[in-house]
Amino acid sequence: MEQLKNQTLLASVLIDGKGQQVFNPFDNSLLGTVAMSCQAKIEQDVLDLEIGQKAWQKKPAAERCRFLKKWHQLILENEDDLAMLITLECGKPLKEALGEVRYGASFIEWFAEEGRRAYGSTIPSATNDRTLLTVKQAVGVAAAITPWNFPLAMITRKGAPALAAGCSFICKPSELTPLTAFAVTELAYQAGIPKDVLRMVVGESAHDVGEVFTYHSSVRKFSFTGSTLVGRKLQMQCASTIKRTSMELGGNAPFIVFDDADIDHAVKGAIASKFRNAGQTCVCANRFYVQDAVYDEFIDKLVAEVDKLKVGNGLDESTDIGPVITKEAKKRLLDLIEEAKGRGAKQVNKDVQLEGQFVAPTVLVDVEHDRPIVQGEIFGPILPIIRFEHEDEMIAMANDTIYGLAAYFYSQDMNRIWRVAHNLEYGMVGVNEGVISTEVAPFGGVKQSGNGKEGAKEGLEEYLETKYVCIGGLER
Repeated sequence: MEQLKNQTLLASVLIDGKGQQVFNPFDNSLLGTVAMSCQAKIEQDVLDLEIGQKAWQKKPAAERCRFLKKWHQLILENEDDLAMLITLECGKPLKEALGEVRYGASFIEWFAEEGRRAYGSTIPSATNDRTLLTVKQAVGVAAAITPWNFPLAMITRKGAPALAAGCSFICKPSELTPLTAFAVTELAYQAGIPKDVLRMVVGESAHDVGEVFTYHSSVRKFSFTGSTLVGRKLQMQCASTIKRTSMELGGNAPFIVFDDADIDHAVKGAIASKFRNAGQTCVCANRFYVQDAVYDEFIDKLVAEVDKLKVGNGLDESTDIGPVITKEAKKRLLDLIEEAKGRGAKQVNKDVQLEGQFVAPTVLVDVEHDRPIVQGEIFGPILPIIRFEHEDEMIAMANDTIYGLAAYFYSQDMNRIWRVAHNLEYGMVGVNEGVISTEVAPFGGVKQSGNGKEGAKEGLEEYLETKYVCIGGLER
């Protein structure tokens, strides 16, 4: 990786022999090869981390905080290299990749401090001969599987609270984007975090890694970000050892524009929410509902902005939308467009056909609510629009899904804002805002979009157990 200024980031993981090859989705060029671990090696990693965790949790919270803050500092000092790695591996524009680095680093800084505030409590006793209290203790070894679309931030959003709480942490990054994962882990080691407390693994098979993480009795907590289909299976496997789990699964986010909305503001929010990372995020707006009175105005203004977006190499500073992650992903997206058009949907922006793994931003109107492009997660730069008349009708359509991760709506009516925010069956709701994720607020869904929260004080609780202590035989 001669492009990197800091050659130590990947010096210990890149190999010349047989292993997991990593390709650039822009041109399918080979970026490098990393070693893969067999199932037995991963099981040994878990045992090593079990030993390391016992020493790590004994360190004062303030000491763990210092290690994490040093890790945060090193990430920011190497942000340009890390952003380049993200762009090379997953294709997102460099400016977005830099935003991800800073976003990912923010979780480390937040949890470094939050770990110092893992407060217990005292409980008034019914009798005078005892004292009742609770303490917070680390869960133990925590394991995670993270996706390719945020190869740095998904690791820090899970790993930072685990380490801050006193857990050890082992993670399998996506086989499509392991270089960023290994690079950010190397910076953790340089910050002084022990190797028997934090490890990345790429398995010879994803199935083998999943089996160790979900069945191994020494793994006490499991966290997964990915599809609902895979999440269901992993959660069932975790039941065999009654693990603590947090699942951040699929989304089908509605984006609703009411007739009293600021249309210019709504269009800006739609662009930000829909086309980030070429639409390949779980909280991207998936389906758009626009009320009759502003339907034409919204579409006209939206199309004018969509047609300005530049598709190209993420390393080009003028690029707004990079490639999709694989050839299979592109085919699936084009099939969704053709299926919708076959049922009467019309494309109202420029119809551009692109070579390679690029999919042009596509705005479709007259889309039927029961089509796959509305009912499933698109994960691409396609924007289907449905007209609605009444609020109750729209709420019913927005909630007509197994998913409940994020929802967005635009309105200037305060009564409507409270009413709709309450009635939407989603774990996160953006009101007059298209980008809502931050380290200081809880991130997570309801229904089949998962369980548990990441970020905020709730994110630390996911890695802590509450122990009740009753001290009896006291004299007062």
